[in-house]
Amino acid sequence: MSDEVEPGFVRVRLDLSYDGSEFSGWAKQAGGRRTVQGEIEDALRTVTRSRETYELTVAGRTDAGVHARGQVAHVDLPREVWAEHKAKLLKRLAGRLSRDVRVWALREAPDGFNARFSAVWRRYAYRVTDNPGGVDPLLRGHVLWHDWPLDVDAMNEAARALLGEHDFAAYCKKREGATTIRTLQELSLVRGADDGIITATVRADAFCHNMVRSLIGALLFVGDGHRGADWPGKVLAAGVRDSAVHVVRPHGLTLEEVGYPADELLAARNKEARNRRSLPAAGCC
Repeated sequence: MSDEVEPGFVRVRLDLSYDGSEFSGWAKQAGGRRTVQGEIEDALRTVTRSRETYELTVAGRTDAGVHARGQVAHVDLPREVWAEHKAKLLKRLAGRLSRDVRVWALREAPDGFNARFSAVWRRYAYRVTDNPGGVDPLLRGHVLWHDWPLDVDAMNEAARALLGEHDFAAYCKKREGATTIRTLQELSLVRGADDGIITATVRADAFCHNMVRSLIGALLFVGDGHRGADWPGKVLAAGVRDSAVHVVRPHGLTLEEVGYPADELLAARNKEARNRRSLPAAGCC
């Protein structure tokens, strides 16, 4: 599939962050719901005085209530629009956008760059506290309260069985025509020495719908003693949704960073990521 920029256009990379509390997710929706994509596209159209809306492509679509610190997107702008506005575009967007979404950098993307398909990994953090008093009111929009004591060592033991390339159908909301095969590169949890907040770091080449929040839901059941450390791995191997795996609330989740290869490898990664994946047959390799 070709991803060449149309003649007369330039591809621009945007690095951005947002507090997802008041957004109905990243992607534009019918019915006038407020979304991150819609807000930024409207602001771009306004500050460049354009008649048409230039559509953003994002590294990872986030659900309603999910935050982002290191989100990446791209947009193809007419070359004359970019030339006229690039020097002041960042400051003008800052003046136009609401305070819960910020664009931090705008630059012409290298050849072969696609914010979604060129990415080699996405890293999320999920934050939870088991403090019996609840969540610090100043952090309530970013930290989940779990009202059972959590054993972080047991959660890390359970997490190790989930690493690697697997079919994560048991931890994903199924979407027609979409694969659920992913490579989970990191899943680890650390309790903060000062505040006691447990931060789960989750990194993979890509994520299917609800995957991170389902994985955390399973690990919380292990951490509070309701299930053994081998249970999340058994759920994964079964390959079907387990009613005991809860999709935890979105506000504890933040997209922290997106990784890309060297510029000369962008086009190859772009092509590779579009191929539908399958796991080797049993007994193979």
